[in-house]
Amino acid sequence: MASKTRLRTALNDGLLVLPEGAGTVVRPKVGFDIGALADHPLTISTTFAPDAELWAGSGYDVAQDVPPASFTVINVPRSKAFAKALVAQAATQSDLIIVDGDKTDGVDSLFKACRKVLGEVPSVTKKHGRMFWFERTDAFRDWMSEGPKVGAHGFFTTAGVFSDGTIDKGSALLLEKLPKDLPAKVADLGAGWGYLSAGILDRAGVESLTLVEAEEMALDCAKLNITDDRASFHWADARTFEPPKKFDAAVMNPPFHTGCEGDPSLGQDFIRSAARMLKPNGDLWMVANRHLPYEATINECFQKVAPVEGNAGFKIVKASRPKG
Repeated sequence: MASKTRLRTALNDGLLVLPEGAGTVVRPKVGFDIGALADHPLTISTTFAPDAELWAGSGYDVAQDVPPASFTVINVPRSKAFAKALVAQAATQSDLIIVDGDKTDGVDSLFKACRKVLGEVPSVTKKHGRMFWFERTDAFRDWMSEGPKVGAHGFFTTAGVFSDGTIDKGSALLLEKLPKDLPAKVADLGAGWGYLSAGILDRAGVESLTLVEAEEMALDCAKLNITDDRASFHWADARTFEPPKKFDAAVMNPPFHTGCEGDPSLGQDFIRSAARMLKPNGDLWMVANRHLPYEATINECFQKVAPVEGNAGFKIVKASRPKG
């Protein structure tokens, strides 16, 4: 792994010396070289439910915040504003801050921004990425996150969540195509910060809406955007979520990226999960980019499939009566 190469190179070559005491690893990717830090007690900081479950299952303490520590390792997220906010927070509460990431995640841009503030900063470049480090400082206070804010669209969003500050075009199209009447018990799978959920609750007939979202930061925004008592919120992976009772309908705009890489299997798993959660006469409404290969999975999981008019970029499908 790229993270393994950079971290072990710096440690083995004596370029980087970790202070004694506990460490925090922020948002480690699956496969992160945690073994390089085996001599230290560690807390994994992540707000992404599948990763939290993975690391907790491996025996690590997991936190949704970024706790103080002797050293903090930040795995660079793709959102530049969110990455800077993580650096600012860690810089005031750790003796040593280590920042690691791939070029495709913007690590070089973050490195340049940090050098602009601190001057020269040691680093290691390998495998299309960079790791750099510096000591505790309050020089990044201007980078601190202000938390969720209302955008021009009237919704709370925050840096680091999908479609921060904008309404996703696919979600907007799906909401436009949803019928004016929906059944009583509805799920929004991968609800994000609640744009689709707000529109669902405006439909006649809806008695309850279950929002399932893996990113806690997005779900926290959804709780600000959705104050209707009919809504319930679940920090969970929609692919494995087990509802207490099956739904009459599910609505979703499933993710299709793992990091910067496209991964159609994510959406395919969402389709299978939706079929599992629906009643025998239940309906799924889904939007997706036109190029994504979902048709075989939809037909595998549902008895009736009816394409709905989309546009050049997106397709909408209504699938009914899940098989099995």
